[in-house]
Amino acid sequence: MSNAALAKEPSTVLFQQVRVFDGISKQLSEPVDVLVRGQQIERISKTPIEPSEGTTVIAGNGRTLMPGLIDAHWHAMLASLPMQALLVADIGYINLVAGQQAEQTLMRGFTSVRDLSGPVFGLKRAIDDGIVKGPRIWPSGAMVSQTGGHGDFRFPYEVPAPQNAGLSRGESTNAGVIADGVDEVRKRVREQLMLGATQIKLAAGGGVSSMYDPIDVAQYSEDEFRAAVEAAANWGTYVTVHAYTSRAVQAAVRAGVKVVEHGQLIDEETARLMAKNNVWLSVQAFIDNEFANPQTGEARQKQQMVQAGTDTAIAMAKKHKIKLAWGTDILFNPRAPRNQGAMLVTMERWFSAPEVLRMATSTNAELLALSGERNPYKGQLGVVKEGALADLLLVEGNPLENLSLIANPQQNFVVIMKDGVIYKNQTH
Repeated sequence: MSNAALAKEPSTVLFQQVRVFDGISKQLSEPVDVLVRGQQIERISKTPIEPSEGTTVIAGNGRTLMPGLIDAHWHAMLASLPMQALLVADIGYINLVAGQQAEQTLMRGFTSVRDLSGPVFGLKRAIDDGIVKGPRIWPSGAMVSQTGGHGDFRFPYEVPAPQNAGLSRGESTNAGVIADGVDEVRKRVREQLMLGATQIKLAAGGGVSSMYDPIDVAQYSEDEFRAAVEAAANWGTYVTVHAYTSRAVQAAVRAGVKVVEHGQLIDEETARLMAKNNVWLSVQAFIDNEFANPQTGEARQKQQMVQAGTDTAIAMAKKHKIKLAWGTDILFNPRAPRNQGAMLVTMERWFSAPEVLRMATSTNAELLALSGERNPYKGQLGVVKEGALADLLLVEGNPLENLSLIANPQQNFVVIMKDGVIYKNQTH
């Protein structure tokens, strides 16, 4: 066979004698062999698979093989730098820092992320083209916000803005765009879809880290939400909203929004409305612990309100069987991303280890699939099954019994594979 023909042959990797967490089950499988050919899991067998010539063989020795982790609320461009730096630093520097963080994200075992605001389109392309190592990215692009809302990063001296005012720093970098009124919201949403957004994010209410809006403020009318929903639906995808309060969530749900980010301050009526309309809640483990972003003054007060509501919101979501996803929402904190796995472990406060792992694999993959035809990666993720995409972790130990293994990926993730490519192998 010629060298050219050999180059076209898909690579094969054989995991021998691994116990599988398939992304769904509460127990590990009995020892099996798992054969990966190219980008997919080709075969799972209880009897030994004979490796063909050129196959990379990985001795599992009873370790756990599981799907790559998925963070459903990530900010690839905004996680690793303080807000002040993002507002003034050269965009080239911001991209290089984000590229470094993307590789570290993959090395923590997160093979997919849903990016919920930031100028991430270039980074996604660089990862997909093999220029930079990193996770699969479902980008929202810029968060769409009303004037004075959660995505308005202007300085006070830029207000009032004249009719012919240029773009603010946040808008010019495509971190967040300001849109007021139905027509402007529709236009800004279409722009993000044009750039490659797989889903659209709107700010529906006040935020902790934003500079101007109190946490109780509801943002956007139902007509404005509906314009965004219709524009996204025309492209076969959906709208998600940043919202904490019942008023903000209810307006968004009535307009057809499919996912709510946060929701820590919702009441029982709102939870019932979400369940009735099959609206997802993308929740974060916002509690007053060592992983909380340091805040002071008014931001600290807002943060404490959100933290106090997390237990109640999750309890209501479980009671009303709302579809629950999980994400970290790490922002503006260079030291925080390393805790990505540890923040997942924190979810044991409300769920069993198997439930947490299912949420961060197969359930989050269902959420990613809401992008429909805008889904940039065709194939099934979040599971270990024949025909699924080969995003896999080989774990030292059993995370279904000891979830804290996830918090130390450097030590416990022996193999990290994305799209059939091995990025880490410490079995030698």
